[in-house]
Amino acid sequence: MRYDAIIVGGGSAGLSAAQALARARRRVLVVDAARPRNRFASAMHNVLGRDGTSPLQLLIDGRAELVRYPDASIVDGEAVDATRADAGFHVRLEDGRKFHSRTLVLATGVRDVLPEIEGLAARWGRSVLHCPYCHGFEIDRRAIGVLVGDAMGLHRALMLPDWGPTTCLLQDGFEPDADAQARLQRRGVVLERSPVVALLGTAPGLDGVRLADGRTLALSALFAGGRVLPASPVAEALGCAFEDGPQGPYLRVDATKQTSVPGVFAAGDLAAPMHTVTAAVAAGVLAGVGAHQALIAADCG
Repeated sequence: MRYDAIIVGGGSAGLSAAQALARARRRVLVVDAARPRNRFASAMHNVLGRDGTSPLQLLIDGRAELVRYPDASIVDGEAVDATRADAGFHVRLEDGRKFHSRTLVLATGVRDVLPEIEGLAARWGRSVLHCPYCHGFEIDRRAIGVLVGDAMGLHRALMLPDWGPTTCLLQDGFEPDADAQARLQRRGVVLERSPVVALLGTAPGLDGVRLADGRTLALSALFAGGRVLPASPVAEALGCAFEDGPQGPYLRVDATKQTSVPGVFAAGDLAAPMHTVTAAVAAGVLAGVGAHQALIAADCG
């Protein structure tokens, strides 16, 4: 079967794009590897009407909504390659299945490259966090630590006192300049130069951290936003252009969410420097509409 659009990625951006296309009565297929970036979190926030809902429940509900439309379908599997072919695109899955469509929407998201610190990965998304807007309120003004090894980490350190007393934990030999130190001091941030070597307590909870000099600090939450990388090789295989963002590369898209490759659209964390569920949902709608407009243009010859 030839589809009007294949959406690679069944997260909040991908399902949103698929719904827009299905409502335009276009034949649409979602290919979903079922590994959303926020699967480690128990709840999502700043999602109007769904505050505190499990992010996985949002996707369960979104899938159920989508398949009510007669021209929409979902296949479980991981897309590993995509190529131009026959006035459209071939998408190949890891298990060898192939699908063809006239347009593509890439919503494969990103993966987090976490600091290699003992006990950190086991707490990711629960007591080790990356976004204070998503999780800061639930810390309830208790002691917060933030790993700082670059300018982005400093930015987080300056933000976090609004959510609780904050300790800036310098890593990888990073040293803020005098101006940055003055700003941290004005915000009441404590500067700690001995690197963190381990997290303490029973995961996924956090009691504190152990420093390289042997001291321990009591903490209720640790912010550790590292770099992100594309979670799928498909965009690179298609030759889509990337931009350099503060956390890592992201796809270059225009106002319609079309990438540098005509007929290929993108939405969600893969195509934005900053990441939230609400932004992903909104971008997904725009990508779906953009793909639909491209189909109309092709139909008109």
